[in-house]
Amino acid sequence: MNSNSFMGNLQPSVTLAITSKAKAMKAAGEDIISMSAGEPDFDTPQYIKDAAIEALNRGETKYTPASGMPSLKKAIAEKFIKENNVKTTPEQIIIAPGAKFSVFTGVAALCGPGDEVIIPTPYWVSYPEMVTTTGAKSVMVKCTAENNYEITPEALENAITENTKLLILNSPSNPTGAVYRKASLEAIAQIAIKHNIMVLSDEIYEKLVYDDNAPHISIASLSDEINNLTITVNGLSKAYAMTGWRLGYLTAPLWLSKKIGALQSHTTSNPTTFAQFGGLAAIEGDSQPVEDMRLAFAKRRELIYKLVSNIPGVKTIEPKGAFYIFFDISSYGLSSNDFCSQLLEKEKVAVIPGIAFAEDKCIRMSYACSEDNIKEAVSRLENFCKSL
Repeated sequence: MNSNSFMGNLQPSVTLAITSKAKAMKAAGEDIISMSAGEPDFDTPQYIKDAAIEALNRGETKYTPASGMPSLKKAIAEKFIKENNVKTTPEQIIIAPGAKFSVFTGVAALCGPGDEVIIPTPYWVSYPEMVTTTGAKSVMVKCTAENNYEITPEALENAITENTKLLILNSPSNPTGAVYRKASLEAIAQIAIKHNIMVLSDEIYEKLVYDDNAPHISIASLSDEINNLTITVNGLSKAYAMTGWRLGYLTAPLWLSKKIGALQSHTTSNPTTFAQFGGLAAIEGDSQPVEDMRLAFAKRRELIYKLVSNIPGVKTIEPKGAFYIFFDISSYGLSSNDFCSQLLEKEKVAVIPGIAFAEDKCIRMSYACSEDNIKEAVSRLENFCKSL
């Protein structure tokens, strides 16, 4: 029997598939170095764990409101205002079981059949699949390393039609590590306002930026007009090393927040209660562990960029944020899938093929691992490249 379901025809995540294959090889005793995972290798800070444990011991195990605990919504609204210069209220905040779900509900509450969603490429693997679930159409716009992987005003204008409902932005970016510049965001905001299209800004890596001249800027902070058209998504997974806790959040114009809240009430009931107490501790607590992790990633970024740049035949730009380096391997004449499969088989290094992000000439390496692992992995990568 055929399925006409929008949701029944999604493709599995390539990144999760490769990560699980590498784990299986490692479990079988092979000396695998995985550079594929999108999660920090740090433990969740102790004070956050303690807050969740205390909440459990107090019996905080019942439902909360579907959109999250009022105390956490208030703390997140204050965080948006203070840290991101984004005007919002607790009523506009929706807390979700992961930022991935926040992106999904933002798209799903807004888009449907006949709508178009502009997605700059390379993109994070789940964006187009999420658009597919709504019956809307993804419109891909190619971005280049030469322009910091930012969508240009001309390309954006050319992609907009009367059916365009939404533009998805991701800065700092997975997979490229690029951070959008203020002038680029200002140009994008002007176009969105002119055409009255919404922007979903995925800012999950906001705290992992490494250069004073490339700070994280929320597009919604630029003016009241663009704030009224923006869904800003964030979460606790990357900044606080809380990937398994599944806590994300968003702010959106109130009319849309109400729709997202209703959708979430019918799909998940509420984010895990005791995890939200951990989230409250994270948002309100000591930010030093976050800064320590950022500084460690900054050192690794410099190391991996230097080592990868020295491999003949590889072209890359220095990542400004997140914990990925994205580089061009087209000089070796292999597709990204073939390159990654052979690298895993021959040198036991797991990386993600660029085809997963709509850029077949590149591969993505995560540097969310020790400096020793980075040195060994890049050494094996160099051996493999020489063999080609």
